Amino acid sequence: MLTPSILILFGSQTGTAQDVAERIGREARRKRLQCRVQALDSYDVVNLINEPLVIFVCATTGQGDPPDNMKNFWKFIFRRNLPPTSLCQMNYAVLGLGDSSYAKFNFVAKKLHRRLLQLGGNALLPIGLGDDQHDLGLPSKFILNFQDETPEISSEEQHSENRSPGELPSEHKPFLASMVSNQRVTTESHFQDVRLIEFDITGSGISFTAGDIVMIQPQNSASDTQQFCHLLNLDPNRCFVLQPREPDAPCPVQLPHPCTIQHLVSHYLDITRVPHRSFFEILACLSHHQMEREKLLEFSSAQGQEELYNYCNRPRRTILEVLGDFPHSAASIPPDYLLDLIPPIRPRAYSIASSLLAHPLRLQILMAVVQYQTRLRKPRQGLCSSWLASLDPRKGPVRVPLWVRNSTMTFPSEPNTPVIMVGPGTGVAPFRAAIQERVAQGQTGNYLFFGCRQKDKDFYCESEWQELIQRGFLTLVTAFSRDQEEKIYVQHRLREHGALVWELLDQQAMPSPCQPLFQRH
Repeated sequence: MLTPSILILFGSQTGTAQDVAERIGREARRKRLQCRVQALDSYDVVNLINEPLVIFVCATTGQGDPPDNMKNFWKFIFRRNLPPTSLCQMNYAVLGLGDSSYAKFNFVAKKLHRRLLQLGGNALLPIGLGDDQHDLGLPSKFILNFQDETPEISSEEQHSENRSPGELPSEHKPFLASMVSNQRVTTESHFQDVRLIEFDITGSGISFTAGDIVMIQPQNSASDTQQFCHLLNLDPNRCFVLQPREPDAPCPVQLPHPCTIQHLVSHYLDITRVPHRSFFEILACLSHHQMEREKLLEFSSAQGQEELYNYCNRPRRTILEVLGDFPHSAASIPPDYLLDLIPPIRPRAYSIASSLLAHPLRLQILMAVVQYQTRLRKPRQGLCSSWLASLDPRKGPVRVPLWVRNSTMTFPSEPNTPVIMVGPGTGVAPFRAAIQERVAQGQTGNYLFFGCRQKDKDFYCESEWQELIQRGFLTLVTAFSRDQEEKIYVQHRLREHGALVWELLDQQAMPSPCQPLFQRH
């Protein structure tokens, strides 16, 4: 597999653009990317047609002039005889370094960006415009225009789908599925909380087959949202309209217009993730507290990476907890920088654990609630799994944003083809969907190797499997690793039944299904 390669080209008059370009290059190499950093005039511009990914870092001098070390490039790139498809193979980004006190602010970067588009280049990001007059050197991507009057915005409006007729749910427009049930399938005494959760997808247009994935968009807990607003002195009920600083830059489609601070924090800002180094860099720029700022700068420096790892990454400390450790800095964060400082909540993927043939207009997942301990007192929790586990449809309507994504996992459609499935723990989810689907189609020859810790604590779907065994649709081999002194896993059972596995793989012949021999309890 080829390592991704990035070319970083800079036009610098006083050295600032070169310094920024080299800093981007160091960050790229830290992420194991191949990277070259060159001045624009030292690069043979005719090779640009062969570059897959280029980052341009350009200063503007005088009255909108290019720096001396990019003037030859500048003349070449604006030649009129260049074909409009010259750079159609190139992805690029432009970062301009300028001074808004000059009339032609970032003129070179803006003009270069337009020219690259004219030559067929594909802009991966909106142009970045650094401003030496700004406190941070780089203004925020968005402005939060707060409203004097707060309109009444219902929860449904905040979640509004706004999908066209026939348009399938997607990340930008998920379907708000009603949660039908949320059942714990491990005993209360078991260390792990595993849930079988069912959603009603009536009216969504969603269709899926065994092996497909459901994407779920989680949200922060009410207590975390409240703590965040308290640390930053934010009024959760205050309403704003998001405005991009650059006219062509899009606003996040997940946010309604207008939007409340409550919705922004609870549904969009990923305040429970472990922060990256850039978080500390930006927070240090925003901080007015000398001691906290010095520590933030240390964490964001090359020399402070080991200490940052021990403070943040090793114990899995969250953004919210870091802000609690730097309260003066947190209180000085301007609202406009929230979207620069904190990344958006990403959707989580779960294997679908049911078949539409067996459960029409229903979608089920088998989910382990993520919780583990580090040296921090408070246990670490998975955002999505903890949020889903907290929802109880018996207490009132619960709706969850979701959509479906196709998977590369496929199952044979021929009725006489046997299928060997190995699914320890919650890994059995897609195979449960496949078995349900094949049974609904009358297909036998379903061989499931299932493993868990203890038969009486985390044997998921036991009654369902037993019913299918009795009906002749399933051969089940189990491995309960903690029910005896010697630990037994599914790989041991596969070895024990090697003759059967080989016969199925080699000849695709179906032995008589559901022999008691294979039911190891």
